[in-house]
Amino acid sequence: MTATVNEELLDERLAKLEMARSWSPRLVSKLESYVRSADDEALFRINPFTLARERSLPEDEVIDLLLNATSLGLFGMDWLLLCPKCACVVESLSSLKGVHHHYHCSMCQVGYEAALDDYIAVTFTVSPEIRAIPFHHPEQLSALDYCFKYGATRDGVLPDGTPFVNVKVALTKAVSYLPPHETTRLTIEASEGTILGASPEGRASLLFSVKGTPSATTQIAHVLYDKQVREHAPGSVAPGPITFEVENATAERGTFLLAVLPPGVEVGKAPIRFVPFLTGKRLLTTQAFRDLFRSEVIQANEGIGVREITLLFTDLKGSTALYDRIGDLNAFSLVQQHFERLQDVTARSHGAIIKTIGDAVMAAFLNPADAVAAALAMRAEIAGFNRRQPDRQLILKIGIHTGAAIAVTLNERLDYFGQTVNIASRVQHLAEADEIYVSESAYGAAGVKAALEPFRVESKIAKLRGVQQDLRVFCIAAPTARERSSAPSGR
Repeated sequence: MTATVNEELLDERLAKLEMARSWSPRLVSKLESYVRSADDEALFRINPFTLARERSLPEDEVIDLLLNATSLGLFGMDWLLLCPKCACVVESLSSLKGVHHHYHCSMCQVGYEAALDDYIAVTFTVSPEIRAIPFHHPEQLSALDYCFKYGATRDGVLPDGTPFVNVKVALTKAVSYLPPHETTRLTIEASEGTILGASPEGRASLLFSVKGTPSATTQIAHVLYDKQVREHAPGSVAPGPITFEVENATAERGTFLLAVLPPGVEVGKAPIRFVPFLTGKRLLTTQAFRDLFRSEVIQANEGIGVREITLLFTDLKGSTALYDRIGDLNAFSLVQQHFERLQDVTARSHGAIIKTIGDAVMAAFLNPADAVAAALAMRAEIAGFNRRQPDRQLILKIGIHTGAAIAVTLNERLDYFGQTVNIASRVQHLAEADEIYVSESAYGAAGVKAALEPFRVESKIAKLRGVQQDLRVFCIAAPTARERSSAPSGR
């Protein structure tokens, strides 16, 4: 069947996308071709990394492309809470606002604490205004497709690369919708092993062992689909035919599936790994997301954890004297130009500006190596900028630290909270003119020492205000006059 595309709307929004920024040659036209020719499943929950790999495109630009396209209404953004044990999509949310601190997989009956750098995946689905696909109306899918195409991700794979959802489909012997206030009968043939019964809605769950002498007659098992359950109901049956009478005691349609696991296979024990996907952490450290989706906030009262984030703080030394010397208006203009340059460097280094505080910047990066590369580039950029106006020097001080944090909403803006933030700020305060200070946790990360080999680095023990233990830090000294003169000239 030929896909129906809203040609006028697609052309209009693609034209706006072309104008949004400078793209690699034919990148937008490749996206247009994808929207027109890809099958329905390929346009549902697009993994940017998979799309980039399959189309030989740069990952960062594909992420920016999809974010810009989403802001223009070509796609919708989906925030998925994934089960690491069975690759279920436990919840699919249209906004970061809906992501909460804890979630529970009804298939594995295991609860998880949400973390932005673990199993919160961000995907993109074509807008129904542009091209309608069946997944825009999950309630109209077959029960099988609802459970395994809508309710699971193909990004969870076995060591040989097989999507684990394929295994789940193969092991499933029956799946059905459950009309409200009715009893649905599902008959399966079970051999030795384990029967798993579960509902995506979490209102029925069982784990029956199958053992003993085969039964000559059909066995009957009653299952109640009602309130939320948090564990598998145990049971034991003999091999042979079994009819499960599933009573839906609710006023809503439900879903129930039965899978037979062979001996030795346990629920939640498969050797699953995940192909690279766009994590919430990666998205929050993408400048395009912060620029285009300023209304996205975290509403969870506890915030959402980030197991590891690298924070970079900058400040200007002697800015008060600069304001006194050249006047508020001129100084403000210089400071704004310096902000623009730091943001450009941050975005190129896979980071994002979290906020500015007076003359200071707080930025977040995926890893310490990116943050250190950004710090060195910032210092070189400002040095080049200064050479164009020797009477109006901006003197940068930078600090970097890595650790766990909580992503929160403060003053209607996505921010980070916790001791890692405090330490990163204190590390920056150690720096003098043109110095970069890096904490031990950041300095020991992959790629950092190699990046700093050409520079003079001094190890120190520092006492930071509000931090009980002394902290080892590494100072990248201010460049010499010769090094300064060889820095890029800036824009």
